[in-house]
Amino acid sequence: MEHVEFNKDLIEFLNSSPTPWHAVSTMKSRLDAAGFEELDERDDWSLDQGRGYYVIRNGSSIVAFRTGKHDVSTSGIRMVGAHTDSPCLKVKPTPELRRKGYFQLGVEVYGGVLLNPWFDRDLSLAGRVTLLDEAGEVRDVLVDFRKPVAFIPSLAIHLDREANSNRSINAQTDLPPVLMQVPEDDTTSFADLLSQQVAAESGLKARKVLGYELSFYDAQGAEFVGLRDEFIASARLDNLLSCYIGLQSLLQSSGDEAALLVCNDHEEVGSMSAEGAQGPFLTAVLDRWCGAGKARAIAHSMMISADNAHGVHPNYLDKHDENHGPVLNQGPVIKVNHNQRYATNSRSAALYRHISDELGLPHQTFVVRSDMGCGSTIGPLTAGNLGVTTLDIGVPQFGMHSIRELIGAEDGFTLFRVLADFMQREKVF
Repeated sequence: MEHVEFNKDLIEFLNSSPTPWHAVSTMKSRLDAAGFEELDERDDWSLDQGRGYYVIRNGSSIVAFRTGKHDVSTSGIRMVGAHTDSPCLKVKPTPELRRKGYFQLGVEVYGGVLLNPWFDRDLSLAGRVTLLDEAGEVRDVLVDFRKPVAFIPSLAIHLDREANSNRSINAQTDLPPVLMQVPEDDTTSFADLLSQQVAAESGLKARKVLGYELSFYDAQGAEFVGLRDEFIASARLDNLLSCYIGLQSLLQSSGDEAALLVCNDHEEVGSMSAEGAQGPFLTAVLDRWCGAGKARAIAHSMMISADNAHGVHPNYLDKHDENHGPVLNQGPVIKVNHNQRYATNSRSAALYRHISDELGLPHQTFVVRSDMGCGSTIGPLTAGNLGVTTLDIGVPQFGMHSIRELIGAEDGFTLFRVLADFMQREKVF
């Protein structure tokens, strides 16, 4: 895959993946097309060497792997991890609000959202709906309104003269999006609107909507930005970019060596769930794959946790350590924190640098300022659960956790080339 083709396909992936469920569905389609076989956790598994498999949990997390052609207990597994979720606004269970003829929906803030950029943007709505169909069966259906259906209008500066110096956001009262205007006696329920959308998208008639997990998202698609197209702007770059890079690396690998991609949900809210990195999903898959040889396999393995890094902002240079300010388009960033907010150690960093140097590709290092707190990733959680040597790395970006983020157009492809090489290395440790 060439650089331009990579970025065009990345944009398509981002635009088709407005929620974790859509991202996993998109990955499933690509794995199916590549000949991977889906496994069901409720069934017995019979795994063959040299084959590709994948497992989905909750529709929002996925583990995909190649078994390789060698004994996994001695060859080890080349693992890459990412997460499918992004900070957003999720619709509440009983969301209907009617004020002055405006129909609005109550929302809950999911994760560490940068709230200001959500105002005055065209918003659409997508996610999973659980319903009772005409046959009396309970089933899950994905929905995506695709077009702009909502808006969170700012309060005009004339009504808040301190807006540019002292405006705070109340998540309960300031964020409900406006969807439409309705008569004063309107009784339309959100469930009715969902039933209509399900019928329009899939032709499925719902007897009753039983539940949903829906998120508002930026209706503006991913796009190249810059006078020379040096950048890519999109929602959910943190961390669908890494999901895409990991998937392409796995698909690119020869299949000779055991390789695995895990994309967990719920990283943005702590990862403690059945399908999160603090949950048992990956461990359960490895137990069934490796059996009694799991401990030996882990000792020969390495995990690369790929999650975006903070690029040094030219308007806020003092927010970075002077020697560790990653620049967009100058390579992926090895993330180091000796307090174990990142799982990188000198050994795991050395392997990445070695592969990158062999390929003639750039890399950078990030360490947070010593007087600031440090974020984290699935890296330390996975390392702690499995006991696997782990590296934290990511593409540098601007606007992390904003509704629209920015990366360099070179860095994703650079990380892909290194991870594709890593996934087919004959020996890791």
